[in-house]
Amino acid sequence: MLLHLLTEEGMEAHVEVDSAGTGAWHAGEAPDPRSLEVARRNGVNLRGSARQVRSDDFSRFTHIIAMDLENLRNLEVLRERSGGPARLALLREWDPEGGAGAEVPDPYYGGPGGFDDVFRMVERSCRALLQELKGAGRAGGPTGTGG
Repeated sequence: MLLHLLTEEGMEAHVEVDSAGTGAWHAGEAPDPRSLEVARRNGVNLRGSARQVRSDDFSRFTHIIAMDLENLRNLEVLRERSGGPARLALLREWDPEGGAGAEVPDPYYGGPGGFDDVFRMVERSCRALLQELKGAGRAGGPTGTGG
C-alpha cells in the first residue's frame, strides 16, 4: 500500500519500501489471494513475495513497521541482536482511528470482509505515514512486517 501511494505521489524513487515477516513460514509465497482481490478492487497492484526479516534490515531501513504487538516484540529482540538503529513502530500508530498500541488484525481465518477492513486500516495508516514522510523530506524509508 505504501509503495502504491508513493508511486501516486511520484515519490517511489525517494523512499525504499520492502515487506518482510518475522517468521519464515510464508517465505517465497505471493500475497494471500483474498488480499490480492481486495487490492485489485481498490486499484492497488500487490507484487512481490514474502521474505523473512534479516539482521541488516535494522541498519538498512530507518523504520521497521509491524502490524501487531507480537511481531513488534519479535522485532525488538531481532533489533537488539543486530545492533541496528531502525525505529520500530506499529503501523496503526499513524491511523487516525488507531493510535498507540492499535494492531492490524490478521484476517486470514475470518471471512472476506476482514480483508476489506484490514485494507482500509492499512490505507489510512499509510496515507498518514506518507504525510509524515513528505513533511520530513525523508529518504531511505520504511519497511513493514506482517508476520
